[in-house]
Amino acid sequence: MNRRTSIKAILTLGVLGVSSYSVYEWVSYNQQIDFRLFVKRKHLIAELAEIIIPRTDTPGAKDAKVEDYILSVLEYCSTPREQNIFFHGLSDLEKYTFNKYNRQFADCTKAEKIAIVQHFENKATYHIAIIDKIDQKVIGAPFYTNLRQLTIEGYCKSQVGATQGLAYDYVPGTFSSCIPLIKNQRSWATK
Repeated sequence: MNRRTSIKAILTLGVLGVSSYSVYEWVSYNQQIDFRLFVKRKHLIAELAEIIIPRTDTPGAKDAKVEDYILSVLEYCSTPREQNIFFHGLSDLEKYTFNKYNRQFADCTKAEKIAIVQHFENKATYHIAIIDKIDQKVIGAPFYTNLRQLTIEGYCKSQVGATQGLAYDYVPGTFSSCIPLIKNQRSWATK
């Protein structure tokens, strides 16, 4: 066998290996997922949401029942790919937590929980913007990005979040385009 034939064979095997893995990834992310697996992790989703929007002098994500909103959006408004990305993200988070701290996420201290969420936030995006855009177009939004977005949406759309966490004006008066902000004024719930 000559050198050119050997190089062609090695390149062909490499291309076939990469493409078969890509096909496997595409098929695994587009399979229908059993939604009961999400319901079993409802407590984990609630803990993660509470780290993103903690209870302070205003109610937190658990008080607003954000986990119910997230599960509802995942069940009724998400594609199988988005569901799989979210489910695999939860699994990765559980594995990372157990490998790093040798316990489940709910049993970790608040500082450890924040460090875990910070790790997944850093892992969610690439440092090069064009690669990040291509990745989100081809694969979809990363787990942490979806979790953060759904947590904020769920909190702002809940009654507790809109009335106690944000400034909700049920019957607005006249429109004033420029008004001075009051010290410690909350963000408006209606825009």
